[in-house]
Amino acid sequence: MDKPLISVEGLARRFGGDAPAVFENIWFGVDRGEFCCLIGHSGCGKTTILNVLAGLDQPSEGAVIVDNREIDGPSLDRAVIFQGHALLPWLTVMGNIAFAVSSRWPSWDRAKVREHAGRFIELVGLKGAEGKRPAQLSGGMKQRVGIARALSIQPKMLLMDEPFSALDALTRGMLQDEVLRICADTQQTVFMITHDVDEAILLADKIVLMTNGPGAKIAEIVVNTMPRNERHRNDLHKHPQYYAIRNHLVEFLVNRSKWFDREIADGSYDPRRIKLVKPGLAAVNPPAEVVPLTSGRRQNEAG
Repeated sequence: MDKPLISVEGLARRFGGDAPAVFENIWFGVDRGEFCCLIGHSGCGKTTILNVLAGLDQPSEGAVIVDNREIDGPSLDRAVIFQGHALLPWLTVMGNIAFAVSSRWPSWDRAKVREHAGRFIELVGLKGAEGKRPAQLSGGMKQRVGIARALSIQPKMLLMDEPFSALDALTRGMLQDEVLRICADTQQTVFMITHDVDEAILLADKIVLMTNGPGAKIAEIVVNTMPRNERHRNDLHKHPQYYAIRNHLVEFLVNRSKWFDREIADGSYDPRRIKLVKPGLAAVNPPAEVVPLTSGRRQNEAG
């Protein structure tokens, strides 16, 4: 079996010597080309985990391995898209993306940089807006620039921290569709934080569920068994697996995340071997009804 592109091994983070861990004993992997979402309540350390993956924060324990190399700081192999667009206000759309491209490939001449940047501007649907500055763009357009900038450096891993949460519902939906299409076209590996259950079902191949903090842990990993080409925002709710997956996620967030320590106490929990669950398959392959053999014999005898 191939090693995952990203391997999170025994991660823990404490702020202060005697403070309890925000999260601890975190183990999971993300395969190349996979879209992974992390879901949990506020305070469980989701953004801190993303910052560690980005090299913007150091863990108190454990390590993150990306492509067989341990993370020890920021790298252009890992691109981050935050809730805010974080664009340079004095640069145009082309200038913001070209700045990232020239940082990645400093030996390229200006024409090659602009040609490469232009491909990603077109990819996110902003062709014709190359000369506009951030102040002239809508919130959705700014996030498109941020996505294009991140993808333009061709990172091994794309990290997204609730990138659509500040947008209106219509714009958010359009960008979700764009991200789904782009990831299908580029086979980009993505790790994303979200509070939106439906967003996770639409975008993710697997959904990592965290317990409540402090001392948060990975409870389980939900495999999204709805194929990517069958996930469409407008009719997602019509898919036969949708409600089984959604109900499982909601049940965890509303109830199980609060008392997961009870499940740990029964001795079956192993943080290095997190349980993979596929609730969607139960909806399309329900267990067969078992008819007692003795009952059948009696009916035959009676007949």
